[in-house]
Amino acid sequence: MEIVGKLQKQFMDFMSSLYSEGFLDDQFLQLQKLQDESNPDFVVEVVTLFFDDSEKILNNLAMALQQQVVDFKHVDAHVHQFKGSSSSIGAQRVKNACVAFKKICEEKNVEGCMQCLQHSKHEYFLVKNKLETLFRLEQQILAAGGMIPIIS
Repeated sequence: MEIVGKLQKQFMDFMSSLYSEGFLDDQFLQLQKLQDESNPDFVVEVVTLFFDDSEKILNNLAMALQQQVVDFKHVDAHVHQFKGSSSSIGAQRVKNACVAFKKICEEKNVEGCMQCLQHSKHEYFLVKNKLETLFRLEQQILAAGGMIPIIS
């Protein structure tokens, strides 16, 4: 049982760092509360959809910003979509990057938008990496016969 205890502690410490470093907010806890025996993979499924959507949105943003004449309404729509999806899973730092991106977009600043895109991408890949690590930890706990600790 010792291995399970260590993994659970590692899980709790890691979760707590995700909140204290601002990667996740309470929305992620809300998602976790929706997961139960009837839907044990709920969070992983929702987050995987977020990953798929995000990669598409980031590609669309990159293409939109590379046009000869940038359609800022189009860029703003993508940023708005990205902000909404990151908000819905509690990816706080990605959401914050999108808020800044929308402001620069309103100024119709192509250079600024390119920098915001890089920043948004950076925050997205950071949180993606963190969540993948979290899900691996959960799998290890379950494989060792343990229960995933509930965060309150």
